[in-house]
Amino acid sequence: MKIYPYPSQTAEKRLQRIIDRKLGHDRKQLNAVQKILADVRKNGDQALMTYTRQFDAPAMTPERMVVTPEEMAAARSRVDRKFMRALNRAADQIAAFHRKQLPRSWFDTPRPGTFLGQMVHPVDAAGVYVPGGRGGETPLVTSVLMGAIPARIAGVERVVMVTPPNRDGGVSPYLLAAAAKAGVDTVYKAGSAWAIAALAYGTETIGKVDVIVGPGNIYVTLAKKLVTGTVQIDIIAGPSEVLVIADAHADPEHVAADLLSQAEHDPLASAVLITDDAPMAEAVRDALVRQVVQLARREIAEQSLKAFGALVVVEDLSTAVALANRIAPEHLELQVRDPFALVGDIRHAGAVFMGTHTPEAVGDYVAGPNHVLPTAGTARFSSALSVNHFLKQTSLLHYTAEAFRREAADIIHLARIEGLEGHARSVEVRLGRTRK
Repeated sequence: MKIYPYPSQTAEKRLQRIIDRKLGHDRKQLNAVQKILADVRKNGDQALMTYTRQFDAPAMTPERMVVTPEEMAAARSRVDRKFMRALNRAADQIAAFHRKQLPRSWFDTPRPGTFLGQMVHPVDAAGVYVPGGRGGETPLVTSVLMGAIPARIAGVERVVMVTPPNRDGGVSPYLLAAAAKAGVDTVYKAGSAWAIAALAYGTETIGKVDVIVGPGNIYVTLAKKLVTGTVQIDIIAGPSEVLVIADAHADPEHVAADLLSQAEHDPLASAVLITDDAPMAEAVRDALVRQVVQLARREIAEQSLKAFGALVVVEDLSTAVALANRIAPEHLELQVRDPFALVGDIRHAGAVFMGTHTPEAVGDYVAGPNHVLPTAGTARFSSALSVNHFLKQTSLLHYTAEAFRREAADIIHLARIEGLEGHARSVEVRLGRTRK
C-alpha cells in the first residue's frame, strides 16, 4: 500500500479516485433488475417462485415461503446461550439509542387566531431486507436488529423481513432468533431483487410495505433505487469505507486492523489512513503486510487496498479533518490523543468512532447507533438509518376569521405574483368579493 505525501499531485489523484467511486453496476445488471421488477409486479407469487427456484431453493412453494411458528420455535432451540447473550445485549443497546430519536407531535399558537402544528405518525408497514450471507453460512444477524428495532420503536404496525432461503428452503436459525428478538411479525423466504419487488408492489403472499430498509448486493441495491417513489428506502448503499485519522499516539497495529476490517468487505471497498506523522504511515504499511495474510478474505482485502486504499501524510491534523470532510466517509475513526478536540470540526461522516478503543466494529454490533450508514460521499447530505425513516410528519393549520382577514391581502398578492388566480379567488370569496 503506497504512502502519499499531501499536498501533491499523486495524493490528489488518488484521493479523487476514491471520492469518485461509483455504485459499480453495468447496463446489463440494471436491465436485469428492471425485468425482474416488472415480472413480479405483473405475476406476483408465480414470478417469485420462478426466481427463488432458479437461484436459491429448487423446491420452494408459496406455502413454504412463509416462516411458520414451528420454524421460529425450532430456530430458538438451535442457537446457544452465548449467542443469545450477545444478541440480547446488542438488541437492548440498539433499542436504547434509537428511543432517544423519537420526535414528538407539537402544536403552537404563534399569532392571534392561528393554530399551527405537526403530527408525527409511523408508516403502516415496513420491510427489512436481510442478506443470506454466503448461502446462510454467515448470517448477518445485526442487519435484522438495525432494520427492525427502529421500525418497532417508531410504532410501525406491521414489520416484515425477507431473506433468501438456503438450498433446502430453510433460513439460518440465527436470523430467525434475531427476528423474534427484534419484533418482526413475519419472515418470508425470498431474496435479491424479486424480494424487493414483492415488498414494493405486493404479491398474493407478501403484502406491500411503505418503507424498505436493509443492505444487499448490487441487484438488491438497484432494485431499491428503482422502486424509490413507490416506497421509501433507507439509502442507496455503495461499497463500504473507512477513513482513519491518526497521530503519533495511535497504535499502528490497531490502525492496520481497522483498515483491513473494511477492505475485506469488497474489492470496491475503501480504506484510508490520514496522519500527520510519517513514521506512523510507515508502521501501518508494515502492519498491513503482516496482518492481511491472516485473513480468510485476503484476496478481496488486497484488491481493495490496491484499488482504493491510501496512506496519506499531511502537515497537521486540521488538514486531515479538512480532507475527511471532503471525502465524507461512511466510517471515520479518530485515533488521536484527544479525539474530542477534533470531533467538533467534523461535518461530513456517517459515524465517528472516537479513540483507540472504539473501532468501527463496535458500531457494527453492540454500541447502539445504527450501522446502516451513507456511503460514497453521501454523508454530505444524508444520515444513518434511524427511527425517522419510519415516520412521517403532517402539518396542521387553523385560522379564525379575524386571523384570516389580517393576512388575506398578502396571500392574494403572492398568489397573483405566481400567476395562480384560482388561489387568489379562493381567498377573495371568503372576503365577500371577487375580481370581475
